[in-house]
Amino acid sequence: MIAPTFPDNEKQRQRAVEQYNLLDTLPEASYDEITALASFITDAPISLITLLDNDRNFFKSAHGFPLTESPRDISFCGHAIISDHPITIIEDARKDIRFKDNPLVINQNAVFYAGVPLVNQEGYRLGTLCVFDTEPKTLNEKQIMTLKVLASQVMRLFEQQLVNLKLEKLKEELLLRNENLKKFANVVSHDLKSPLANMTSLIDLVESDFEKYASPESLEYLQLLKDSSSSLRDYIDGLLMFYSYSELGRSGSEQLNFEAFMKHIKNLCQIDSEEIVFNYTKNIGDITVNKSALSQILINLISNAVKYNDKQQTRIDVSFSKNETDYMFEVKDNGPGIPLGEEIAVFDLFSVYGVDKYKNKGTGIGLATVKKLVEGLGGNIKATSPKDGGCIFSFNLKRLDI
Repeated sequence: MIAPTFPDNEKQRQRAVEQYNLLDTLPEASYDEITALASFITDAPISLITLLDNDRNFFKSAHGFPLTESPRDISFCGHAIISDHPITIIEDARKDIRFKDNPLVINQNAVFYAGVPLVNQEGYRLGTLCVFDTEPKTLNEKQIMTLKVLASQVMRLFEQQLVNLKLEKLKEELLLRNENLKKFANVVSHDLKSPLANMTSLIDLVESDFEKYASPESLEYLQLLKDSSSSLRDYIDGLLMFYSYSELGRSGSEQLNFEAFMKHIKNLCQIDSEEIVFNYTKNIGDITVNKSALSQILINLISNAVKYNDKQQTRIDVSFSKNETDYMFEVKDNGPGIPLGEEIAVFDLFSVYGVDKYKNKGTGIGLATVKKLVEGLGGNIKATSPKDGGCIFSFNLKRLDI
């Protein structure tokens, strides 16, 4: 016999094989179905999907063959990957000088062989889709064409495996990055909130002690410092909220009375003024929800409706309905609405589109947090601005009582 030589680009080819993470993996139905079909089409008892490793021929799928690998130096596939032909066919290995005393021929009675190289997008020949028989035979054109098509399908599975590996790696990197950002937000929150609180207290003390003697300009500067400290504290609280509330979506659900819940939300939002008209759907009965997460969603949307309203009387309507799979909510207000074309971007982190009644800009964190919570509960949220003014935030949550 003649052992197959290594390709000139063997080092690069070996790295290409390894990047798919398929060596020494368990059988998979998607590959086994292809080898079964290849065996059926060619009427051959054995069909393999092979990967040529450093010193062995690993079988990702082995139809009709009990082993999972064989030495590379006796492999038929080692010859197939160095051939210039799109398919290597050995009609009778006993008459071929390369194979006549090969252990596979002598011990396994491997007489007929046909192998199609598995070539990746960079042109590296990773292995083969091959068939064996224990007696001499030939293949017709339809059988040869079918083997080539099946080999292409194997490579598509290989490439999908590579895509999945990259996506999994990206997912791990994103999870790590998010975890680091969460830790950073906590550290920043802890390290900055205390100095900010001290700063605000000192400003209040100075203002109290020197109010009678300070000029209006000085008092205005002190108020500006207080406002700046308050804005910075809002940013810090918002960041901490954004990175910590993702856990709310994984907490448990509970049954609650919708009307009692909405009264609770109204109290939390401190809506007790005649300047605010607050309505919500009545006679709903009990719903099963993640109370903590839904509370944060509604508090944020309702508080924004109050904070950024530009009308003499604020009106807020919370509507509720349900179908077989979801709870649907709408929070509608009569405020200035959202600029045309910004209905999607308004949910982006740090996107700011309005000022409150005191001419302070928002942090651009609240709505991003709301979107994160809604999606964590299996729903979606969108914002619309009707022609008659105001804004409507519509979102759904997957029902937990079905």
